Amino acid sequence: MADDQHEEVSKKVSAEEEIRRGITVMRRVVQGRSRGIILDVYWNNQGQLIEPNGHTLTSFIGALVRNEIPITCDDWRNKELNESKEKIWSEIKRCFNIEEERRGFCMKLAGKLLRGFQTFLSSKFLKDADGNFVDAELPKKYESLISAEEWEAFKSKRQDPVFQRISATNRERASSPAYPYRKGRVGYGRLEQSMLQKEESSETSLPAHVLWKEARVGKSGVPQEEVLHVYQKCEELSQSLSPDDTKGILSRALDVPEYSGRVRGKGFGVTPTSLSIKKGKAPSNRELHARLEAMQAELDALRREREASASTVYRDASDKDSINCTFQPNIPEGISHCQLYLSSPYYRMVGKGKVHNVSGVLLHTRELPAGCLKVSVDIAVEPNAALPYPSDDSDATTVHEAVGSFVAWPTNLICVGYEVFV
Repeated sequence: MADDQHEEVSKKVSAEEEIRRGITVMRRVVQGRSRGIILDVYWNNQGQLIEPNGHTLTSFIGALVRNEIPITCDDWRNKELNESKEKIWSEIKRCFNIEEERRGFCMKLAGKLLRGFQTFLSSKFLKDADGNFVDAELPKKYESLISAEEWEAFKSKRQDPVFQRISATNRERASSPAYPYRKGRVGYGRLEQSMLQKEESSETSLPAHVLWKEARVGKSGVPQEEVLHVYQKCEELSQSLSPDDTKGILSRALDVPEYSGRVRGKGFGVTPTSLSIKKGKAPSNRELHARLEAMQAELDALRREREASASTVYRDASDKDSINCTFQPNIPEGISHCQLYLSSPYYRMVGKGKVHNVSGVLLHTRELPAGCLKVSVDIAVEPNAALPYPSDDSDATTVHEAVGSFVAWPTNLICVGYEVFV
């Protein structure tokens, strides 16, 4: 009983320290930005934040959430929060070198941190040792973040009978986990990173059950017998199942159902979709920029060679005036995922989509410009970037306006492959 009380006090102290840490990190990051320091952030090949600066970004987002989102928020998806979410994302981009497609992850993380802050306030100030409600005054240390009216509304919501029933159910479910997580504030992504670095492994990820076992090893360094039993069962299953049937090994060993949209043993940010796309090692922004610059001369030479040798064979067809296009070198035949670049005023990626290198392809029943291929734009990385060939059949002149449609794109500015994580 004494150990349980000590653990509860430790959690509350840790949460309170997290608030102060978040405010400190926010000030440090903003002050660094004023000196021109923009922090790079890094991601593993499963889309999780890792070091360096992964922990800093998380704390920074938590501080922004506590400043911008009211603690009375019940639904993170409420459209009334859109303006506040936009402020949070704008501030993140001002201080961190982060791509637009990471917004979804950051917003989900922000929602998670908001719920954690609400739980902390309720547990720390509105409950006694037995879990009974306490009508406490607004803590002075949070007066700069929470108004008196907001605090009263928050207390009222926490006393609502419906909320009390849901809270009691969740509290009972989480009170005695069979296999408690032992790594504190270190999430699965950073835990996996430290394990790979310690082993000096060339792998980019670990099996879920290996990571799950390590996450349940305490300071003693010795896993509990129950944890080892599950791990051994996972090892046996991995040997007996075919490679195409190894998904959900950990859930089978634990004999629990797998929930849609999550991957057991991998932690926040990993989904079945993110695991289904095979990605290579993740270069940093600087490394990617250096590679692109090194490739520029070669790409220009290839473009000139293609333009000199490319020929278009016309054929009399029906009312569509279809044409025979020769396939462009270095672009696979068929439809491929690609990244779209512009070279002026500097070389950078402005969008993502699919390139259609198909014989006889037309763009809105017209012949493609020389040296170009037909692409469908799916994501605008730089929304206001001008299209190299604005469409004559629509009003689209920027990458953002072309999302969901087909445009012509210079072949030398198309890079085939899935997105690069940085």
